[in-house]
Amino acid sequence: MSLLREQRIVVIGGTSGIGLAVAEAAAAEGAQVVVASRRRQSVDAALERLPRGAEGHVLDVTDEESVRAFFECVGAFDHLVYTAGESLLLESIAESDLARARRFLDTRFWGAYTAVRQGAPAIRKGGSVVLTTGTAGRRPMPGTTVAASLCGAMESLTRALALELAPLRVNVVSPGVVRTELWRELPEEDRNGLFESSAASLPVGRVGEPADVAEAYLYLMRGGYSTGSVVVVDGGGMLV
Repeated sequence: MSLLREQRIVVIGGTSGIGLAVAEAAAAEGAQVVVASRRRQSVDAALERLPRGAEGHVLDVTDEESVRAFFECVGAFDHLVYTAGESLLLESIAESDLARARRFLDTRFWGAYTAVRQGAPAIRKGGSVVLTTGTAGRRPMPGTTVAASLCGAMESLTRALALELAPLRVNVVSPGVVRTELWRELPEEDRNGLFESSAASLPVGRVGEPADVAEAYLYLMRGGYSTGSVVVVDGGGMLV
């Protein structure tokens, strides 16, 4: 029997990409899944894919009062997964739009911070928090100043929370190049070229799919001896 069976799992950002893959994988193991996202259309589409009994909520993670009300509505649960984020912000520091950069961090960093702040008190004994970062923090490239800064901050936040909230476990997953909607703002030709060049350089010979990365989140939810950990799922990208 799966350790996640009948556990209640909240996935903020769980209506697309990696978050939806986590929700689907957890539901397949018998978990009771709650997904939340900014857009009603995305929530409704996710609920059509998830099993009966899944819950969906519209949530603006940049509004702390909305986050507080969301967790009050959800009640007690076992695991919090945070994967929310808009398209990746890829631009040089000279050309960067500071307002856009702040919005990017508001959702990905401060949104996660707020979700843990408001949600942690409702997590049952033995539960966990799993956040999301990325390999740009350890392997930055030109044009990734904001993304790399976010990734470093998420790893540090995870370690600090693991100590502050103990015995509640807090971990973070660090995906490499994964075929999701986060790349949608790149022109199709550029996006396909990125996937092809990445696949050619990786030891596994392909880019990741959301289901590949979802396994890491499930492992961290199940793994009662893991906290403060960064699990990298990048097809060997850190090696090359």
